[in-house]
Amino acid sequence: MTQREEVVAALTAEGPFEIAHDDSAPPMRIYAHAPASLREVFLQTPAYGERPFLLYEGETLTYIEHYARAAALARTLNAQGVLKGDRVAIGMRNYPDWSVAFWACQSIGAITVSLNAWWTTQELAYALKDSGACALIVDGERLARVRPILDAINPRALIVARRGEHGAGGIAIEDACAGGGEPPDCAISPLDLATILYTSGTTGAPKGAMATHRNHVTNLFNSLLNATVGRVMAGLPTQAAPDEPQAGMLATFPFFHIGGLSGLLIGMAAGMRLGLMYKWSPPEAIAIIERHQLSSVAGVPIVVRQLLETASATGHSLDTLLGVTSGGAPVPPDLIRRIGEQFNARAAPGNGYGLTETTSAVIVNSGADYLAHPDSIGRPVPTADIRIVDDQGHDCASADIGELWVRGPNVVPGYWGNPDATEKAFGGGWFRTGDLGYRSSDGLYYVVDRLKDVIIRGGENVYCAEVEALLLEHPDVLDAAVVGVPHAAYGEEVGAVVQVSAVRAGQVREADIIAPLLERLARFKIPTQLKITTQDLPRTATGKVLKRDLRQSYFL
Repeated sequence: MTQREEVVAALTAEGPFEIAHDDSAPPMRIYAHAPASLREVFLQTPAYGERPFLLYEGETLTYIEHYARAAALARTLNAQGVLKGDRVAIGMRNYPDWSVAFWACQSIGAITVSLNAWWTTQELAYALKDSGACALIVDGERLARVRPILDAINPRALIVARRGEHGAGGIAIEDACAGGGEPPDCAISPLDLATILYTSGTTGAPKGAMATHRNHVTNLFNSLLNATVGRVMAGLPTQAAPDEPQAGMLATFPFFHIGGLSGLLIGMAAGMRLGLMYKWSPPEAIAIIERHQLSSVAGVPIVVRQLLETASATGHSLDTLLGVTSGGAPVPPDLIRRIGEQFNARAAPGNGYGLTETTSAVIVNSGADYLAHPDSIGRPVPTADIRIVDDQGHDCASADIGELWVRGPNVVPGYWGNPDATEKAFGGGWFRTGDLGYRSSDGLYYVVDRLKDVIIRGGENVYCAEVEALLLEHPDVLDAAVVGVPHAAYGEEVGAVVQVSAVRAGQVREADIIAPLLERLARFKIPTQLKITTQDLPRTATGKVLKRDLRQSYFL
């Protein structure tokens, strides 16, 4: 047993992180003293009083101010007919209002539907219809995009933040948050639904991953435990002393992603201050870190790399940073080494492996272990069971490659209104991740490839079938396939090969094929490399495109 494993075992044997056994089906390990719901987490936050919580440009929202606004918004939603179990869609950038809206919903048992801020009107319409959202809390930019479909949605409540030049409509969030007070009473159980986050599948149809309060609280405690382990191994007490400086984090993940939402929950529960950004800008990120003396940063690999490169080029030491965490996409080992070298191992690197369906990280690697094994995703969190399974459903031997399966209280119960997809992914009590990996003899896990037909571009998932379906709608396209193409900054970019008839060869332009996609897909899904051919695409005997051959022939 390693030193880290010994510390984890001691912390989970008793005290706030004590592990208990839940004998429900399937049996699982849970945190014995965890709050029953996110509402309980929220109700504890006034204890942080006037401590700064959300820092956005020139604004500072304290914990007590945040609580008062969220409580007032909860009462406004109730007055508009929004009750426990109703779905409320939130669509906006990482404004302080996003957090206020989220916690207002959680305090009354409403289910938050997180809308990707990059989605087009058509993509927003799909999620709103599929989830049956009865209320919308959006910023001005999203208001402009949903305006054409508002009559079809007919929401009970429309709350608008940061309207700007995007016109009238709905209740201004400032008015909806006036009055302070306490949120309405509401009884919420651990297994009640808290969120629906949309994640596409290989069929191209987005699926709403339903997460319970227990899912989110388990992830929260896993993260707090990991931070406590780091303190113990650094020779610090398990809890910060009253006079210890307030920890602060630069939040670069969007809150509508599980990574960003996880960071918001962890930051608030731990009494941290969070630096928010309108959009990613390395110079601005450096300025925020230095202005607010932030102690950690989390982001996808390209964000971390750009931050380090810009700091190095401009002579900024970022000497307040004690932790640099990356995830949301495969983390190149050289990036981990660079973190260790650039900060002289002062800022401990960290990485988490997880998916929306596992409510963020279920395997973590951090600190000295990460520097020693930068190509590993680490070890499972105490509540997660991990299997490596072969094509016949049998457990693989050590070092043999198979699919990662996950079980535990952090695994969501399934997909909203989609029993077939739920059974396929979660049937038998284990979530099939679609990722290929192995477990080494010393207990470290590694991911080597993906079974799922998905491209991860800078932390954003692009599902090939969705893009292929739209390419095939073009009258000149006979066949189409989308593949991930290596990219130095984003990890992967979207490549596409389309077949046209020999008669039309030379007359079909790339711009003609891309143009229809711009109105129907978020920008990160648009192919940046498109090859036009008159040749048949290579396929197997059963008709599946040989994408490895396609990638080698056209992009490598």
